[in-house]
Amino acid sequence: MGREDSHYRPQGVDGRKKPRPGSGSATGRVPVPEAHVPRAQEPAVTDFDPEVTAPVVTSGEPVWRPPGGDRAPELAATAAAPAVSAVSAAPAAPGGPDPATASVPPTPGGPADPPAGPPPAYAPPPARRRRLPLAVLAVVLLFALVGAGLAVVRPGPVAGWLGDGGEPSRADAEVVEPDPTPVLAGPDAHAPEPTADGVKAAIEPLLAAPELGDRVNVSVADVTTGRSLYSRGGDDATVPASVTKLATAVTVLAARGPDHRVPTRAVAGAAPGEVVLVGGGDPTLAVDGEGFYPGAARLDDLAEQVRTALGGTAPTRVTVDSSLFPGPVYGPGWDSDIPTGGFGAAISALMTDGARVDPVAAKKNFEASHGWAQRSPQPDLAAGRAFARLLGLTGAAAQVKRGAAPTSGDASAGTAPAPGTELGKVESPPMIRLVDMMITDSDNVIAEALARQVALARDQPASFAGGAAAMDIVLGELGLPADEITLSDASGLSRSDRISPSLLTDLIAIAGDGSHPELGSIFGGLPVAGWSGTLDGRYRHDGTTAGAGVVRAKTGTLTGVHAIAGLVTTADGRLLTFAVLADRAPAGSLDDTRRALDRVTSALARCGCR
Repeated sequence: MGREDSHYRPQGVDGRKKPRPGSGSATGRVPVPEAHVPRAQEPAVTDFDPEVTAPVVTSGEPVWRPPGGDRAPELAATAAAPAVSAVSAAPAAPGGPDPATASVPPTPGGPADPPAGPPPAYAPPPARRRRLPLAVLAVVLLFALVGAGLAVVRPGPVAGWLGDGGEPSRADAEVVEPDPTPVLAGPDAHAPEPTADGVKAAIEPLLAAPELGDRVNVSVADVTTGRSLYSRGGDDATVPASVTKLATAVTVLAARGPDHRVPTRAVAGAAPGEVVLVGGGDPTLAVDGEGFYPGAARLDDLAEQVRTALGGTAPTRVTVDSSLFPGPVYGPGWDSDIPTGGFGAAISALMTDGARVDPVAAKKNFEASHGWAQRSPQPDLAAGRAFARLLGLTGAAAQVKRGAAPTSGDASAGTAPAPGTELGKVESPPMIRLVDMMITDSDNVIAEALARQVALARDQPASFAGGAAAMDIVLGELGLPADEITLSDASGLSRSDRISPSLLTDLIAIAGDGSHPELGSIFGGLPVAGWSGTLDGRYRHDGTTAGAGVVRAKTGTLTGVHAIAGLVTTADGRLLTFAVLADRAPAGSLDDTRRALDRVTSALARCGCR
């Protein structure tokens, strides 16, 4: 049973809540029909996560892994169809607290900081396309990390579906090539195209499964030709749950670019020795080396910069400025238990470890708890108190308050820096890694933070409403039908969100058609069926195993809502994009509904659909 990716509260027969279920990267067609992705041991059918043996990736920087253990590597394919010009490679990936005791904090005051840099200039938006020319999804099935200088070790049976299938010599395996070539083959451009009748025959009977409920909206399209192969309510507004994050990923990469980093700054306050910690919206910021997210910026590094900048002036107090995100901190349409439910958090411009109270325990228990963790209701103050301790403040001096940072100053009053003088700055991992983390484990807090980056880049308020408005703007710039999406948040936790299945297939297509190479970054974290992310415990039951290792998709789940959207290669080698959304599923049918969805996508993998 795969890890829950949004917010689901299944009820047992005794009326008590059941435990939440358990957790993208490499893919390619497994050359054995109905085969699982190769693993160290082939498990019996089970609802628990097996131990996996994953290929190893080495690079100059650590590659993101879910905290619970190793997963499949972030590899990629860039093969293009001979009939279509080669697509430019997408940008390279560089790799990879206090107890909750209060209610919703008051809205912080003070002026908002400007965006970290100007948004990228776009050419005039193309005419809005109702159906995209999907072209060749050249960067699909894994984003190429060629700029990072990766070496890929292909252990055991995985080698058979990672490229040439030959076994490297010992000498070859030890050599790290500076400019590696892709190791996954792209789709077969010469494979016969499925027919609309063939797709309908393959999946329509499965859509009548009672576990899916009485409304199942679907879009299936051929990637090479762009032809719609199946639509059932394809243009209808549907509750998307966490597949919303596909829209968040595409828009933030378009607005900020894959290399953008989110800053956290410290500036001199108005009073002598006062240090103002200014949040820039990095949800992965850590206190020290024990943080939840790998490669995160650290407050202890920032504290060292501050001590150096202050010279002989001793810090006297810490003020936090989290005003970049004006609030509210909880999303409209969120279920009432989300603030305390461990999968969402108060959204603030300043937080550490996604607002987790104990990141060390959260990492240790990640798999057992399926990602649940206690969150601080006032994450900006919690971060400020940790920073004060790092500066050596104790007792009353270690208590923090909210306030606005002084305007920038570059003069010094005697030996002390002038108010507003920057004392230090640390930066998040690049946007490509933040997107990867968000998609792989469906991280709701990262999703909301990234939507606010879209808002800042498009001169909108960094709030739930501002993020949604900015995402609409960017979708329009990309030529996508923004009238087919209505969002109240960017994570999919809100039941007010609506997206059409056809817009989801359009999003996936434009991310890989080469027109915007930076968008191809979304595929690095897209879970692989039966292998990684939120699909690692799925595709193991009758009628679903054909999709293992072949389907790459983002999932979404709320109580009564189940969705999946992504890519699948047919038995003939044809690449299709799909979105299946069921937003009136029977309550309490989590596993059965997921298997019903998996049977639909596996039917596409199993057939030539001709």
